[in-house]
Amino acid sequence: MIKVMFADDEELVRSGLRAMMSVAPDIEVVGEAVDGRSAVETARRYQPDVALLDIKMRAPDDGIRALRAIQALPAPPRVAMLTTFDVDSYVSLALSFGANGFLLKDIEPAVLVRAVRDLARGGAVLDPSVAARMVNAHRDEQRAAAPARKLLASLSEREREVVGLIGQGLSNAEIGGSLHLSEATVKGYVSAVLSKIGAANRVQAALLAYRGGLVE
Repeated sequence: MIKVMFADDEELVRSGLRAMMSVAPDIEVVGEAVDGRSAVETARRYQPDVALLDIKMRAPDDGIRALRAIQALPAPPRVAMLTTFDVDSYVSLALSFGANGFLLKDIEPAVLVRAVRDLARGGAVLDPSVAARMVNAHRDEQRAAAPARKLLASLSEREREVVGLIGQGLSNAEIGGSLHLSEATVKGYVSAVLSKIGAANRVQAALLAYRGGLVE
């Protein structure tokens, strides 16, 4: 039996996932979560074989942060990001943090069930529309590397440290603990950095860190 959990902040989506999974005799839904924090706890408690995580829940990077935390568990599940947002930046971040797949929410039930089975067997899954664009996205990443490094070079050493830790998916509190700074001080650094690099949110800052080589 394949144990599956999923995380999404919309009850309608969660009920749809339950319905899709219920038709498969070899799949059991062992847990549900409404945000990134509860997703990590659900994965820790139920030790599923496969986890389906929405990217944008209660914060734009909630699913990305949950992915990173789940991957740090002693026996992490295979994780696929399940979302309506087929944005290349999210794909790059999710895959760079160890996601085993990226699926869109308009996926057919039979295709989703097959994807879960593939993941449980150790495979990787990408929505065809996403996969087709990944080649172009890779070329874009290469072209974006030089300007990203130039932009990062304009920051102070401390600001680059903050961007790098954002890129690793750390919260303000976690960044403060790593750099021995108060959370309020980190919040000030984050606001300043986002303004300097022209990023609208932490996901864009994380993508810059990834492109600029601050994150492996």
